[in-house]
Amino acid sequence: MSNEIYAVGLDVGTSRVRCVIGENASDGRVNIVGVGESDSKGMRRGIVTSTEAVSESIRRAVSEAERVSGIEVDSATVNISGEHFQAENKAGVVAVAGATKEISEDDIERAIDSASAMPLQPGWEIADRLPQEYIVDGQDGIIEPLGMTGSRLEARIHVITSPSAGRQNLIKAIGKAGLDVETLVIEPLAAAASAINDDDREYGCALVNMGAEITSLSIYSRGAIQHIAVFPFGSTHFTKDVAVGLRVSIPQANRIKHDYGCVAKYLLSDDERQEVIEIQPVGRTETRGLSKEILCDIMQPRAIELLQHISREARKVPAQISSGVILTGGGAMVRGMCEIAEQVFDAPTRLGYPEDDHFSGLLEQVQSPAWAVASGLASISLEHSLKDEHGHSMSAGRRVAEWFEGFRKKIK
Repeated sequence: MSNEIYAVGLDVGTSRVRCVIGENASDGRVNIVGVGESDSKGMRRGIVTSTEAVSESIRRAVSEAERVSGIEVDSATVNISGEHFQAENKAGVVAVAGATKEISEDDIERAIDSASAMPLQPGWEIADRLPQEYIVDGQDGIIEPLGMTGSRLEARIHVITSPSAGRQNLIKAIGKAGLDVETLVIEPLAAAASAINDDDREYGCALVNMGAEITSLSIYSRGAIQHIAVFPFGSTHFTKDVAVGLRVSIPQANRIKHDYGCVAKYLLSDDERQEVIEIQPVGRTETRGLSKEILCDIMQPRAIELLQHISREARKVPAQISSGVILTGGGAMVRGMCEIAEQVFDAPTRLGYPEDDHFSGLLEQVQSPAWAVASGLASISLEHSLKDEHGHSMSAGRRVAEWFEGFRKKIK
């Protein structure tokens, strides 16, 4: 790269790899200067199954983004996901050191360490520690206690654990593609970085990121993450249902889903319900007609089933989602998904994607729920680069993340 500050977000998904290159705009937004995507090979449910295949997919996506931007990149901020991710809320308390009882960075770090002290399964590691709030001498709701006076500091954090092999294999695949990893970001956090705003975080929202084989739920309230859950299903379920129901191949079923799929029958007009789609069953040379209404009858029950499963998990969390539900990921693009989700969750629902409040440049090319993760990663990458460039003081959470990143590099 040149001496200018560039941001690179690399979304390595199960079905697609997407790369976003951005730079710092004068108005504080991320100016997108390059985008690229490719079919993803060698991934299953967020886990690397073939490092060489993943590396080739990454190279194609990054090369396209480099060609568009005219910038050669050597590192990226990358998402990490997987069905085995586990998350829980933890709390830790420490006595404030020092005669003046002024809370220092060391006190905050000790409180976070105390909260995240937990036994781990063999081969597992702490993937992230996300501060929710601090309590100083019984006063809760404190976001940044540094410099405050008190004798007792309590930290409440959201701890995410995962198998360490998944992270290590992803880093190896990215390295084979000729890139360094700036930092790894949990996928739902990356989607949130581009799809939700401060009001959503404060008043409460549920972010559902639906990929091909993995769907994540993250719930925000009081300005912080309250709950994360990962489900081993995604939009591929629709493709398989169409393939079985219509006796067509998986590639044809995928095209039918993208071109004609709908999961809310009431959205179809009378003419659309009778509209005929030509399909070719497996092993047949002749084609036959299929009405859009029948296609919807196949897809709608699956959409309701998946969303109900997510909704049941969301109801376990004692947090209001006054800002509603935000859908991101390629699976959210199926026609009618937003409308069905609004009924299932009984909450206002919208699609989440990069908007012009935070992004500029090639915005039209990423204004889709499918690009929320890649754009969010680019935003996080730029934020970290600017902090490092200008020497801004880092939050305790950022310091903890860097400490863990350094620790991980030592044990690789």
